[in-house]
Amino acid sequence: MFVAVFCEISNDDHLISVKNLLVEYGFKPVLEVLYESSTIKEKELARLKRDIDRRTDGYDIVRIYQYPLGDDLVLTTLREKKWRRIVVKK
Repeated sequence: MFVAVFCEISNDDHLISVKNLLVEYGFKPVLEVLYESSTIKEKELARLKRDIDRRTDGYDIVRIYQYPLGDDLVLTTLREKKWRRIVVKK
């Protein structure tokens, strides 16, 4: 599964913490705020989401793009400390 994580973090301390977390999970930086992985498993991704939630606040936005999940593209967004999920059918 391919996963890309895009971070819009308002606080520098949170940004550093989330970037370090993504590197720990095996993500590679593509841009300053974009990280990619093609090796992460679904259980690890669920853990990553919980860890990101702990390191962010209500002003931060994190988008996670997963493909394929089944045959679909899944976009999960953390905004105002709430996770929302959109599934784009093939």
